[in-house]
Amino acid sequence: MTVLPRHPNVELAVRYHEAVSQGASPQELSRFLHPDIEHRELPNLLFPQGATRDLAGMHAAAEQGRRTIREQRFEVLGAVASGDTVALEVLWTGVLAVPLGDLPAGHVLRAHIATFLEFRDGLIRAQRNYDCYEPLRP
Repeated sequence: MTVLPRHPNVELAVRYHEAVSQGASPQELSRFLHPDIEHRELPNLLFPQGATRDLAGMHAAAEQGRRTIREQRFEVLGAVASGDTVALEVLWTGVLAVPLGDLPAGHVLRAHIATFLEFRDGLIRAQRNYDCYEPLRP
């Protein structure tokens, strides 16, 4: 049986999510991201107004995330590539480092995510996230 190689942009998208899971530094994350990146997080339970970030905003959000979440994991369940676009289905779990509302530190959050990544020059130029969080219950 012949195993076909995955699309190179899918490989990069998976490695990017692994780096985020491991708490990569801004410098490490920049290896995956185009300098002109735009990250859009569509409205969800934690960000009811959504958010749009540039590279500096992504780094700041990652730093805030490291203070709020003590560990996280992105499990890529599926991927589709077409041209310079990759769509991923991801299961995210994160363990709170600090209390969040009624939730104690140590509580596990879960989100089902669809993320669309657009590539330019071999780097992620745009990211759109549709995060569906499971109910926040203690």
